[in-house]
Amino acid sequence: MADHQKIHPVAHDVEAPAAPTAPLVPRGVSKSDQGDPAVVGQGHYPPFQRTIPVMHSKPPKKRSCCCKCLCWTISLLLLLVILIAATVGILFLVFRPKLPKFSVDKLEITQFNLNNSDDTLNATFDVTITATNPNKKIGIYYEGGSQISGWYQNTQLCEGALPKFYQGHKNTTVLNLALTGQTQNATGLISALSQQRQETGNIPLGLKVNQPVKVKLGSLKLFKVKFRVRCTLIVDNLDANNQITISSSSCKFRLRL
Repeated sequence: MADHQKIHPVAHDVEAPAAPTAPLVPRGVSKSDQGDPAVVGQGHYPPFQRTIPVMHSKPPKKRSCCCKCLCWTISLLLLLVILIAATVGILFLVFRPKLPKFSVDKLEITQFNLNNSDDTLNATFDVTITATNPNKKIGIYYEGGSQISGWYQNTQLCEGALPKFYQGHKNTTVLNLALTGQTQNATGLISALSQQRQETGNIPLGLKVNQPVKVKLGSLKLFKVKFRVRCTLIVDNLDANNQITISSSSCKFRLRL
C-alpha cells in the first residue's frame, strides 16, 4: 500500500516567469490608438473622450505712469487754452478793442547835405505825427525804449524816439519829432535820389515806429506789448530848408506780444 501512494513531483521550471495574476492595463482602457483587441473583439468600445480647446485669456492692459502723466498734462493744457480763450472773448465783448491810428501830417528837412571829405550824408528830419486812440474804455501808456526811423528803400537816413506819455480814451495826440542820422558812403545814395526825382518827379520814403506800450482796461493795467507802425510817404523833394509836400501817406499798424 505504501508502494501505491508514491508522490510524483511535478516538473516546475524555476526560471520561467510567473503568470501574472492581474492584467497590467485595466480593462476598459486602451493600450494603444487601436484599443484593446480583447475588449473590441467582445463588442465593447473605449469611452468617447471630447477634446476641449484651451482658451488663453489676454492679460488686461495696464497704462504706465508716463502715459497717465501725459494725458493729464494734455488735459490741463487744453483746459488752460479754453479758459484763456473764454477770458479773451469776454474782454473783447466788454471793451471792444480797436487798434490805434497813426498819420504823418508834416515833414520838414533842416539838414540834408553830403560831406565830400568823408562821403557822409548828414540828415535831420522834423516829423509831425498824429496818434489817435479810438477806444472808449481802453487807455494806452506809451513807454520808454521806442524807436522811429526814416528810410529810403533799404537805407536808413535818420532816427529818433517817441516821448513817454499816457493817451486816454478817444484821445488824439500830435507829436513833433526830430530825427537825425549819418549815412556812410553816401555818394551813390545821392545819385539814386536825384535820378528817382528826375524820372518820377517824387521820392518814396519809409517811416518805421517800434513802440512798447501798456494797455489799460478800465482800472487794470496789463503787461507790456509792442506796437509796430509802417508808414509810406511820397514827397516831392528832400531839399534842406525847403517846403516839402507830402502827396500821399499811409500807415499800417500791428501789435506784437
